[in-house]
Amino acid sequence: MHNKYIYMAALLILVSCSNQTDNFEYPESNKVPFSEEVHGYVIEDAYRWMEDFTSEDSTDWVERQNNFTQKFIGKNKYKKSIAKNLDEVWDTDSISMPYQVNKKTFYYFNDGSWQQSKLMIKDCDECSERVLLDPNKFSEDGTISLASTSVSNDASLLAFSISDGGSDWRSWKVLDIESGKTLDDRIEWAKFSGASWENDDSGFYYQKYDEPSEELLKDINTAPKLMFHKIGTAQDEDVIVYENPEKPRWSWGISVVKDSKIKFLSIGEGTDERNRLYVQLSPDQPFIPLIDELIGAYSFLESKNDTFWFYSTENAANGKVVSLTIKNGSFVWNEVVGESTNSISSVNFINNSIVVSYLVDTFTEVHFFDLKGVYKNKLATERKGTMGGFGGEIEDEVSYFSFTNFVTPREIYKINLTDMSQELFWKEDLKGHDSTLFTSDFKFFPSKDGTQIPIHLSYKKSLKIDSNTPILLYGYGGFNISRLPGFSKSYLTWMNQGGIVAVVNLRGGGEYGDNWHDAGRLFNKQNVFDDFAYSAKFLHAQEIGSPSSTAIQGGSNGGLLVAATMLQNPNLFKVAIPQVGVLDMLRFHKFTIGWAWESDYGSPDKKDEFENLLAYSPLHNIVEGECYPTTLITTAKRDDRVVPSHSFKFAAKLQESQGCDNPILIRIEGRAGHGAGTPKNKIINQVAEVYGYALSVIDKG
Repeated sequence: MHNKYIYMAALLILVSCSNQTDNFEYPESNKVPFSEEVHGYVIEDAYRWMEDFTSEDSTDWVERQNNFTQKFIGKNKYKKSIAKNLDEVWDTDSISMPYQVNKKTFYYFNDGSWQQSKLMIKDCDECSERVLLDPNKFSEDGTISLASTSVSNDASLLAFSISDGGSDWRSWKVLDIESGKTLDDRIEWAKFSGASWENDDSGFYYQKYDEPSEELLKDINTAPKLMFHKIGTAQDEDVIVYENPEKPRWSWGISVVKDSKIKFLSIGEGTDERNRLYVQLSPDQPFIPLIDELIGAYSFLESKNDTFWFYSTENAANGKVVSLTIKNGSFVWNEVVGESTNSISSVNFINNSIVVSYLVDTFTEVHFFDLKGVYKNKLATERKGTMGGFGGEIEDEVSYFSFTNFVTPREIYKINLTDMSQELFWKEDLKGHDSTLFTSDFKFFPSKDGTQIPIHLSYKKSLKIDSNTPILLYGYGGFNISRLPGFSKSYLTWMNQGGIVAVVNLRGGGEYGDNWHDAGRLFNKQNVFDDFAYSAKFLHAQEIGSPSSTAIQGGSNGGLLVAATMLQNPNLFKVAIPQVGVLDMLRFHKFTIGWAWESDYGSPDKKDEFENLLAYSPLHNIVEGECYPTTLITTAKRDDRVVPSHSFKFAAKLQESQGCDNPILIRIEGRAGHGAGTPKNKIINQVAEVYGYALSVIDKG
């Protein structure tokens, strides 16, 4: 219950929390009593000082917490075994999906020993591959990573962006592909942006934010500008292509139509998948609106002659393919591939065909249509899993696609689309791993309201499953993101220790289209937590694990999921692992890009949405004296997506309130961010510590 009252000024008395249990004493967390009235509710926030997460006080708290946590997770009987297993399976060649630009082939390669994968190039089909860009040379510890790349149309130049220590901020540079030399061009303060080359390769388009005025990792990011950078010039000469200061929450993405003067401008608002769509018919004309309301997603796919194809969800929750014909200044829309009972996960154009990948109960099914939308055939496959790829130009006859599932490492196939013949191009052959010794079951279970929810269970075939079996239960449930079957080296280590990995496809994701997403967002968000809790109840009822053998894990929005579900069901789990989580639902919109998540969470500035957020916000629903599961919170100092103060405040308050001897721990990584670009050694150490500790806690019963 939250009592309403008249606003009182914040107290200035400094106190400290040092919660002592029978077996250990938590590091001291200073409390600065603070209260404020929001929509008539009393909100207390004694740890708000932690929002200044780069301050000396925060740095000191982080060091003391890390030292305390290491006493628990630094050594356990599983850590060395897990680290050894990961070292072994990581010591294997891996490549990314190859792609071609102007008959040159590009892909990422790692021999298993490098912290970061290298970008490779084959200058012709018969040419030997060579290293084009080696991110391992960016820094000694591998924490400066290659974030993204974009090859010019003639494959003479490569624009590439760099992330420093995991930050979302990007610095762009340009490489001469033939000579391997980096040009003088430098782009700073880009974020959430690719590089879209102009047809003549004179330069590229990108999205830029203003330089932060106060704190690099926490200032709010709004009012971006769409810029054009001309090769060989300084950034201060870049031209503003589009901006709208009156709409600071709009963001931009541009599609340059090949061999044409036409450009399409996508205008997004936060993480809402719906967008506005504008078109520019020639450089001397302004962008004009084609779709000027948020009525669906519109993503440019391909063009031929006067026809332009788009993926759309307007009046099609599962997606469809539509075409736009532009003639004599008129715009005519037509449906090409109509909505199916299954949701579309991707669309590609190749060999003058439309390749549509559908999700059928989370598994990929690939269908081929001609350019008029007439069904041709389906990709033959005997195994169920996740497929992706089919990239290339519309006239290309050969492409690549990948296959994986929870027990099958990634395989890449080369496909001739004229006769549909396939050949294995590359297979991830992990040392010491035999996929035939593992299995993955797919089941449905009823959630609290009776909705049937899918769940995947993966484990060794020889495993004797009972109520003592260690369960790693993973979920996400948000932002229309689908968690599909895919091999994970981290999950493999859990299975190799005699456990089951259970991945549940919660509402809020995109596995069954926009309706599935809508059923788990805004005022329906509680459905996601119920789905997660009922997945555990379903397993336990079948004696697949039990509350004393189940660990729950999730990151980012999944960190919110784990924390909220654990607080609502403290007796259902043994271990909770909320990672880089959104945990203060009343202030998430105050930092960096957090405001963009209001499309899924709602706005704390609106009373009804604030009340909905308050009902499940982890930071505000901790009950004093309740016995919560052993909890290992993880975050990183340089996470400027979900700032670490979420985890800091949650850990401090949970330690203060814990009513039993189950430890509340927090592990804070140094030179890392939200996850992308983290070097190999850091990943292995984190997995070994987190999973090793969880298994040791489950061992104790």
